[in-house]
Amino acid sequence: MIIVLLGYMGSGKSTLGKELASVLNYKFLDLDDFIAEKENATISNLFKTKGEIYFRKKETLYLKEIISQTDDIVLSLGGGTPCYSVNMDLINENSNVVSFYLKLSIPLLSKRLFAAKEQRPLISHINTEEGMLEFIGKHLFERSLYYSKANHTINTDNKSLKEVLESILTHLI
Repeated sequence: MIIVLLGYMGSGKSTLGKELASVLNYKFLDLDDFIAEKENATISNLFKTKGEIYFRKKETLYLKEIISQTDDIVLSLGGGTPCYSVNMDLINENSNVVSFYLKLSIPLLSKRLFAAKEQRPLISHINTEEGMLEFIGKHLFERSLYYSKANHTINTDNKSLKEVLESILTHLI
């Protein structure tokens, strides 16, 4: 089985994905890391040198490659992955794949991301917490249609890692 974790940046996909993979004894893959390794370049470098269209085409190609595997995998997607191409259709049409939207509220995302904005090129230019709230709110409004196509939505507000893991495991039984 392939378990796909999706959600906005900072929602905990990678942290939770590693823990979930460990608990289930699955392989963990982060799609952005997988792309960077295959392309021998960082994601930000790919955007700068080859452009977003090139990146999004490769993202879909590598997503297809991963979800066609028969290995047991926990896959963490990039925040924008579900919103481009036919990516959510690819995920939902594969009977070996189950997807989870890790839903974190805008205020909690904003607080989490504002504290770590230097490590995230997309938001590093935002100088105020109010600006961060606005940016995330607009993005989530645009992306919620895609995120809601996940098989399951897990509200992660004020939940520990253990509680979120238990919620996911409950859906898998």
